[in-house]
Amino acid sequence: MEPIIEMAQKNQQKAWNIINDTDIINIWKEVGAEIHLVGSLNMGLLMKHRDIDFHIYSSPLSLSDSFSAIAKLAENKQIQRIEFTNLLNTDEKCLEWHAWYLDSDSELWQIDMIHILKGSTYDGYFEKMAERISAVLTNETRYAILKLKYETPDVEKIMGIEYYQAVIQDSVRTYSEFMEWRKKHPVTGIVEWMP
Repeated sequence: MEPIIEMAQKNQQKAWNIINDTDIINIWKEVGAEIHLVGSLNMGLLMKHRDIDFHIYSSPLSLSDSFSAIAKLAENKQIQRIEFTNLLNTDEKCLEWHAWYLDSDSELWQIDMIHILKGSTYDGYFEKMAERISAVLTNETRYAILKLKYETPDVEKIMGIEYYQAVIQDSVRTYSEFMEWRKKHPVTGIVEWMP
């Protein structure tokens, strides 16, 4: 099997093991929230950047419920650290949680949990984006995205959406083309592109 595909599949399986081990989906459901897997894992595009993204919806959005879910998650001995940002007074209307999980290979995984007020601006937006991207992916574009992610130095911080837009919309296929593409498409906030 192609090493890049093999690595992607291995890391995606590890991510699912973490989801199962933490019981994160049930933890959020227990506080009455609706939880959706978003991002690269959802689309089968997770490569070597170890992160798992969830969007979680509640109405009303209760700080105490959110903290209660996180307290339960923190009981898992593999959770090493948790960060919190309150963005309820912004257009995003959310609480942003980041937890770091140490896997059996002593590698840290970041779990991003964005707890969003149901009915606000970004309610369902990124789920729709993931559906649209998944619908247009071919084996060739999937491989091109995974290869670009694989070739990206570990110290480089690049949003997944940049790869998807470059490959799907603008037919970028090499890392040097991608670096040029990024210069022409600087990220200034939330990227709202979808195919």
